[in-house]
Amino acid sequence: MLTNNFPKLREKPTPFYFYDLSVLSDTLKTLFKSSNRFGYKVHYAMKANANIEILQLVKANGFGVDCVSGNEVKRALSVGFSACDIVFAGVGKTDEEIRYALKVGISCFNCESSEELAVIQELAKQNDTIAKVALRLNPNVNAQTHKYITTGIEENKFGINREDLPGIAKQLIGYTNVKLVGLHFHIGSQITDLSVFKVLCEKINTIQQECKSYGFQFEHINVGGGLGVDYSNPDMNMIPDFDSYFKVFKQELKLDSHQQLYFELGRSVVAQCGVLISKVLYVKQGRKNDFAILDAGMTELLRPALYQSNHKIQNISKQYLTPNVSNKKYDVVGPICESSDCFGKGIILPITERNDLIAIRSVGAYGEVMASQYNLRSLPKAYYSK
Repeated sequence: MLTNNFPKLREKPTPFYFYDLSVLSDTLKTLFKSSNRFGYKVHYAMKANANIEILQLVKANGFGVDCVSGNEVKRALSVGFSACDIVFAGVGKTDEEIRYALKVGISCFNCESSEELAVIQELAKQNDTIAKVALRLNPNVNAQTHKYITTGIEENKFGINREDLPGIAKQLIGYTNVKLVGLHFHIGSQITDLSVFKVLCEKINTIQQECKSYGFQFEHINVGGGLGVDYSNPDMNMIPDFDSYFKVFKQELKLDSHQQLYFELGRSVVAQCGVLISKVLYVKQGRKNDFAILDAGMTELLRPALYQSNHKIQNISKQYLTPNVSNKKYDVVGPICESSDCFGKGIILPITERNDLIAIRSVGAYGEVMASQYNLRSLPKAYYSK
């Protein structure tokens, strides 16, 4: 993917994001075929990457979209997603965002608290409309992932706790402008142990029976997303094993005959199609390892600083021009005035020199969308290969 495009890549001003849309297209086709085989509906989680070209390709392949802000709803509509294919999640929806979503007629609000439910009822009544709502429940399932991307245990801010369900049932009795249509869960991100999803299914089975005792009926169950990707070996595992993921829910989740199962996948859809391309500014001698100082930093890829995540790092200049050069260890760092601005320590690379092009892999998810202008840096551009 990269060496074939190297002549074009070295013509672009760095740093920049490079998307291989053929990789994304193959992933989307595989996902659609797999989800269709099981009869599941997938909403792409736009928070992973809101790049317009990527969204257009997602839409063209028949998926809905999961939004977590009013601006994401607007972006989805602007690229052609139908309002009936948009679900709106998030623990802190503003009145303005709710009013807008009601006005355009989105499919469903994933509601995270009794307080939010009251606001949606009030605003829907003011707008003389009916708001379709799914209750996001906190199942208290540990996703066995980084604590910052774990969302389904009791200490997290997300979702309604099970003990609050009787109160929610009483609250809904008097609500004439809210229609309860779904039950929603999301336990975290970058989950690679599929047994975690088995535990989630067991919890959902119990919770749904409990909900029936309160008189709740659900048209759909939304199990969120969270399927992880292989950051260490992206070329070997470019497309996640969607079949094995969906089979867990097919085997373990007890749906009523009329219910549809929803998923909100983001990272597993777009991570592997994106690369951050950067240039070596300096190679500085260090006490343990030399520092390869890049012109990209945590402003272009926040994940290593925020989550201590690992991404595969390649010197594509040496791979393309002098593939047999000796290797050496480097601490690969950025130019930002923070010690956390580090992409990896002790990374084995071909002997690296000033102006070499460095590729940081698997940044299609939570790369461009989290970019900032800290240190008054310019936001990088994106380029594409089809």
